[in-house]
Amino acid sequence: MGTDDDARTVLDLVNGRPPRLGRRTRLLCIDGPAGSGKSTLAAAVASASPVATHVLPLDLLLDGWSGLDDVVETLVDEVLRPMSRGRRATHRRYDWHEGRFVDRVEVPNCALLVVEGVGAGSRGTQPYRSASVWLDAPEDVRRDRALSREGDGDAFAPHWAAWAAREARLFAREGTRTTADLVLTTVR
Repeated sequence: MGTDDDARTVLDLVNGRPPRLGRRTRLLCIDGPAGSGKSTLAAAVASASPVATHVLPLDLLLDGWSGLDDVVETLVDEVLRPMSRGRRATHRRYDWHEGRFVDRVEVPNCALLVVEGVGAGSRGTQPYRSASVWLDAPEDVRRDRALSREGDGDAFAPHWAAWAAREARLFAREGTRTTADLVLTTVR
């Protein structure tokens, strides 16, 4: 399957489920290791979605390279819980070039919120999500994708091994792949 086919499959899945993030918003969580294609799939889903859709990359909520353990708690506290109660949601935005949080960003009201990033499918998001997707790819493909990204691939290179170890611990602790509603493998 290609990205467009995967996006349609994912949209069928999430649209077949009730909203759980408040009364009208469906939450789709796209998780998987670095370089698996989460951002690409999220963009394709948003592009194909017939309803107001917002993509929230978890990279914006991470407190740098060591922030993985706290990112889901931050997501729930700052975005998901307020939205589920019909309140305005904002989150701090991390600037990877400056190495710090720089401002607050409002999450718009939408019919579909797509949260993509490592940890998105963790247990903490389960009460709010309509569906979760796990993406994977062979390690060499993932590494090549991640390290060749324009703008941040070179910055990622020295952190690859430590990040992969953090991901593995998080995925093992959360059982993220085994609890996903859909598992996709990307190879391109």
